[in-house]
Amino acid sequence: MATTTPHDLNCLTIEELEAHARTMMDKQTRDYYNEGADSNSTLHENMHAYNKYRIRPRVLRDVSRINSTVNIFGHQNSIPLGVAPTAMQRLAHSDGELGTARACKKAKVAMGLSSFATHSLEEVAEASGENPRVLQLYLFEERAHSAKLIQRAKEAGYKAVFLTVDTPFLGRRNMEIRNQFKLPPHLKVRNFAEEQDSIPAEADEKEGAVRPTMQRSGSQTGYNDGENRVPPSGPITFHSHAANPTLNWEKDIRWLKQECGDEMQVWLKGIATAEDAILAVHHGVDGIVVSNHGGRQLNGALATIDALPEVVEAVRGKIPVHVDGGIRHGTDVFKAMALGADFVWVGRPALWGLAYKGQEGVELMLKLFTDEIRLCMSLAGVVRVEDISKEYLVKMDSSGFVARL
Repeated sequence: MATTTPHDLNCLTIEELEAHARTMMDKQTRDYYNEGADSNSTLHENMHAYNKYRIRPRVLRDVSRINSTVNIFGHQNSIPLGVAPTAMQRLAHSDGELGTARACKKAKVAMGLSSFATHSLEEVAEASGENPRVLQLYLFEERAHSAKLIQRAKEAGYKAVFLTVDTPFLGRRNMEIRNQFKLPPHLKVRNFAEEQDSIPAEADEKEGAVRPTMQRSGSQTGYNDGENRVPPSGPITFHSHAANPTLNWEKDIRWLKQECGDEMQVWLKGIATAEDAILAVHHGVDGIVVSNHGGRQLNGALATIDALPEVVEAVRGKIPVHVDGGIRHGTDVFKAMALGADFVWVGRPALWGLAYKGQEGVELMLKLFTDEIRLCMSLAGVVRVEDISKEYLVKMDSSGFVARL
């Protein structure tokens, strides 16, 4: 007789998981993880935009055997969902990225790792085993730093680089500024441990600066001196080095593809328009993640689920299209797939799982999504992920009228 994993009766939804996490995180961590840019309107729209779509269920389809697996990077993922790269996970729980990696391995779900992780990419690779993982990359102005990271990722067996392309400058996150967010002294950004070890004991902040430093540091952001570009200096930190306004299609994508070679795919994370999707195909990248950085960059930008259809149409199946942002239920995953996504990624729910119960909490988060996705497929009359299409959706306009897609 088949057995099922028992429910956690204190936490039956992602919404309840978020509520538990809020009580368990300190204020700095909670604000850092959960805040969007400016008024948070895009952060909220990422979630609410899914409500504009309704599912058209089919019946009498024999849904006794559901296959929710998809192939990603040559791996059979148990569901069409992966855990997105999110920075500094040990803020949520001491298990950090290792707990997330072990939970993903157990659930047979792909994992993305932030460049600014609190465990090294090698440690995460060891915890992941053969489970697929990708490295989220900020391409620094001084390319040698990024080249070193890419080489380490290749040696550690990462399947792809997800280049974040929506951060020429960092969005304004007011609570982060007000809290003067800093990584606690007992934690380090492990992929740049040598640089972090060189950080002096006293902060060296410019008088009147509004951008918080991630560590006690002498690090400075890049700037234009009137004629020339002066790159960031000092030890690598998120706030000084992640943003790069000099990135462009011609020089940087070509360079990144050469660095990754045949060992790792090159994906662009942060595409939100048909025009940029066409350019991505033109420049030979391996895939796209439709993303607005969890609403943390340009406030007022389209919700990712609303940006997805035009990107899918522009790509025309030439490369895979993934999407992240605002996914809080298995029905959201179904809707994204119906609108043409090949795969989805979730970020904050993994952080909430960590805060709740460490690795066990991430396992719970993945169980909730798995149960919801499979149940949604069953009740909608779909037995395979590849059969989910726009025929299963309608869209409601502001007046409440329904339109077929």
